[in-house]
Amino acid sequence: MENGEIPEDANENCPGPQSESAGKSDACQGCPNQSICATAPKGPDPDLVSIAERMATVKHKILVLSGKGGVGKSTFSAQLSFALAAMDFQVGLMDIDICGPSIPKMLGLEGQDVHQSNLGWSPVYIESNLGVMSIGFMLPNPDDAVIWRGPRKNGLIKQFLKDVYWGELDFLIVDAPPGTSDEHISIVQCLEATGIDGAIIVTTPQQVSLIDVRKEVSFCKKVGVKVLGVVENMSGLTQPLLDLKFLKATETEEQVDVTEWAAEYIREKAPELLNLITCSEVFDSSGGGAAKMCREMGVPFLGKVPLDPQLCKAAEEGRSCFGDQKCRVSAPALKKIIENLIESQGFSTMSIDDKA
Repeated sequence: MENGEIPEDANENCPGPQSESAGKSDACQGCPNQSICATAPKGPDPDLVSIAERMATVKHKILVLSGKGGVGKSTFSAQLSFALAAMDFQVGLMDIDICGPSIPKMLGLEGQDVHQSNLGWSPVYIESNLGVMSIGFMLPNPDDAVIWRGPRKNGLIKQFLKDVYWGELDFLIVDAPPGTSDEHISIVQCLEATGIDGAIIVTTPQQVSLIDVRKEVSFCKKVGVKVLGVVENMSGLTQPLLDLKFLKATETEEQVDVTEWAAEYIREKAPELLNLITCSEVFDSSGGGAAKMCREMGVPFLGKVPLDPQLCKAAEEGRSCFGDQKCRVSAPALKKIIENLIESQGFSTMSIDDKA
């Protein structure tokens, strides 16, 4: 019950130890903590004071959310952090997806450890101006499952906020798990007093994803977090023509790889096709996609990012998509979204290309 956290063995509708009705309401009947809660002193959470002091050196705090898992939220968080660091901002990336921490992989930091100094926990740095914190750095085995109830998750999020020494930051990017659960409520409550600039919500174009994103937008409105905008990710499988794999069906219904023959044929017979970009709609966007949803819900639409195999590869390899020309179709889309976001929010006018 430390610092007002709801105990793990509390009743289902526990009002919380800091509530005036703690230990007295009908929901408290039969709870093993009833007498303790009824007599415990009430008051503000002392951790919030420590968090406010830590966050005093952080200029902007941005949450990256998604209604559904698997839409590329962490990929976007990673590339947003890479981009901001490339623009000479001081950036921190905090991964609060406690049960599925993928940020260490996506920033090429697997196997790194968190160190402690007299100032607190030190983030793991990929560059001098890009620090990362994740529970993934603390697991003795990367295959270990994190099986925690809400109070323990909330306790770790508080530790990340009050015990990590970020130093002076221009941006703290918070990569949250999908949905609207304990982690989301905790991060909003902990940062409420220090100010949250807003949330970026990532979705894919089909209705099965947008249904949940509408709930995410509703959550932000209910807790008073500004929606900075929605990003439609995986908006069509897009890649250069010669990056495709060509198959030919045989009479026995087998498929034979004829990629080398097709590429050579195009180079010799139709070189004018070499610069073409192919696009295939993987997800059904006939319902209007994220753009229509944004109009209906009155939130900004930031843009579309295509499903680019090269961007997927960059995430797997833990590198920025802006550092070379491999992500020819996704990097320009991400660059435009990020620079428009920065300009619209008045953060800065420097271009990603100035450093990338």
